[in-house]
Amino acid sequence: MEVEALLYEKLNRGITRCNVCPRRCYIKPGSFGFCKARENRNGTLYAISYGRLTAANVDPIEKKPLYHFWPGSASYSISSFGCSFTCPWCQNWSISQLGLKESYHWEASPEEVVEAARRYGCRTIAYTYNEPLIWLEYVLDTAKLALKKGIQNVLVTNGYTTPEALELLGPLIQAANIDIKAFNPKFYTKYCRGRLEDVLEALKIMAEKGWHLETTLLIIPGLNDEPGEIRGLAAWIRENLGAETPFHISQFYPAYKMNRLKPTPVESLVEARRVARQEGLKYVYLGNVPGHEGENTYCPSCGFLLIKRWGFTILEWNLTPEMCCPKCGEKIPIKGEYEPSFRGFV
Repeated sequence: MEVEALLYEKLNRGITRCNVCPRRCYIKPGSFGFCKARENRNGTLYAISYGRLTAANVDPIEKKPLYHFWPGSASYSISSFGCSFTCPWCQNWSISQLGLKESYHWEASPEEVVEAARRYGCRTIAYTYNEPLIWLEYVLDTAKLALKKGIQNVLVTNGYTTPEALELLGPLIQAANIDIKAFNPKFYTKYCRGRLEDVLEALKIMAEKGWHLETTLLIIPGLNDEPGEIRGLAAWIRENLGAETPFHISQFYPAYKMNRLKPTPVESLVEARRVARQEGLKYVYLGNVPGHEGENTYCPSCGFLLIKRWGFTILEWNLTPEMCCPKCGEKIPIKGEYEPSFRGFV
């Protein structure tokens, strides 16, 4: 099911230049791009992950995490292989850091994915688990079909993409969660082999296109947990995406090449949440700490408990049908209706 890639240039001596991510790889004939998902064959670039899935699950939308987009609904979640980053803490390294020959995968057409989402009653299709922007062609084809069937499209992404790719995706994507690795350019260079400024620029473009955006920061002890850095990121989100943009602060668990580090202390997460809220963000959530009050949504005006969560489950829903606080009338920025598909799911 491989297809010729989009967004590339043919250069001298059969070399191609890929323009899907800011790395803009120059790829020789017989070689692969940095992401392992694009291969130069005799001067033609192919999207070799097209239609090759490594996972397909029905997830609660809260798992993405998206808390303000069709809360309680089901999302058909798919992945392929490869990534544009090299994060040594990756929970999904067994698909993100492998290529075509090393990964376990099966073939599924866009039509089959959309039909599965419809059959399972999913409100959205989430392109997730590994970096979806490197399988741009498949996302585009699937997203077009999904919208025709009344199913919306969600990206869970590192945000490392080009304006050209976002231009193609613009009208097809309704929501995205962007995993910002740190608010430190040196961190991106050392651990991700990418550039923070490219991610921030992509976020601005996504906002301009009207996508519903939420952001995530995985706090790794000793690497990206400085209060000043978190304050800077929160300020950037407020100034460029808006104070109502949900910000998820997640607990790190040892994995992959960082399996000897300790999990993030809950106290560090609580302090990071305090700093982000102090900086003006209205909806700051804690992730990977089931049962903590930081999972809940509170009215930013009066503090009333609006949505109580446990993990990915909504336990209480106290908003009015108009998505307003029943106590003070504050309008809460939630897109879509409450669909309790996963009530009781823990």
